[in-house]
Amino acid sequence: VNPSLPAHVAEVIVDLPDSRSQSGDGIVTWGRNRKACAALGPHGIEIQLDRAIAAAATRTPDTAPSTRGRDWIRFNPAELDGHALDRLRAWLELAYRRAGE
Repeated sequence: VNPSLPAHVAEVIVDLPDSRSQSGDGIVTWGRNRKACAALGPHGIEIQLDRAIAAAATRTPDTAPSTRGRDWIRFNPAELDGHALDRLRAWLELAYRRAGE
């Protein structure tokens, strides 16, 4: 995992007022309304998106399908440039909104 990824995830999560975190086995999971929407672990961050968005997201750099399901992606950027940070924020905010539905 890029060493600055957790700090950047925290910057986004702090702006999401009803999110809750849970830690265990080296993985921090965030959710809303008792529904997980993101999990940060040793292989990057996994984010739950709409299935069509997740499929498109896996075609972007440093992104792959997650073992959590077809609507989850794993994002593990080697470099957190402006484009990677934009994707991280957009995906986390979308996952947070979905969990609130």
